[in-house]
Amino acid sequence: QVQFVESGGGLVEAGGSLRLSCVASGSMFSISRMGWYRQAPGKQRELVGSFTSAGRIVYGDSVKGRFTVSRDVVKNTMFLQMNDLKPEDTAVYYCYALDPPGSWGEGTQVTVSS
Repeated sequence: QVQFVESGGGLVEAGGSLRLSCVASGSMFSISRMGWYRQAPGKQRELVGSFTSAGRIVYGDSVKGRFTVSRDVVKNTMFLQMNDLKPEDTAVYYCYALDPPGSWGEGTQVTVSS
């Protein structure tokens, strides 16, 4: 199972930006669907943005217009550009391979102060 190693998290003030990265343990050419997810304390894991099998990107409603997902399949790396961050964006952010199903990594913590 492919697993990602996430990085780039940290503490940022509301309105600020962060760029997260995750590197796959295997070739991304073999993954037809993959994406970013997040989990806030006491809440269920939710979609941030993911690639469909057609290469389109689907975003969660709460991040549309603020976050951008991209990838470099040659470098087996996926990115998450987060702009206009809000305190409610505070969470652990994960990359995950949906098809074929991968395994969850440790994620990277993002904390947004008000």
